[in-house]
Amino acid sequence: MEAVLIVAIVFLSVITFTKVLVDNRTRNKLIEKDQLNENVRFLYSNSLDYQVPSSLKWGFILIGVGAAFIIGQIVPSSISEEITIGSIFLLSGIGLIVYYAVAKQIVKKQQEK
Repeated sequence: MEAVLIVAIVFLSVITFTKVLVDNRTRNKLIEKDQLNENVRFLYSNSLDYQVPSSLKWGFILIGVGAAFIIGQIVPSSISEEITIGSIFLLSGIGLIVYYAVAKQIVKKQQEK
């Protein structure tokens, strides 16, 4: 059963990666050939990705995951696994919320210039 789950996850990951890659390549070719009007170009562009590095997002997420593992080591061993898993989701989500707030401030400062 576990093998089927692993194969399904890998298969879906490859399909998703391929779709994103092909969509991105198609979008870039259309933009290069100037076959998109400004409204469609605006929909395809994500200003947040260009102005705020994604490493900031992953930094916040990994800090949350690391803090969750530290919390899992501190609590008693009888509930350590459950606390660690719950903390990973909770602190990763908090990291994403903090990233959103920081990214919003960075974009606002760059637009004021």
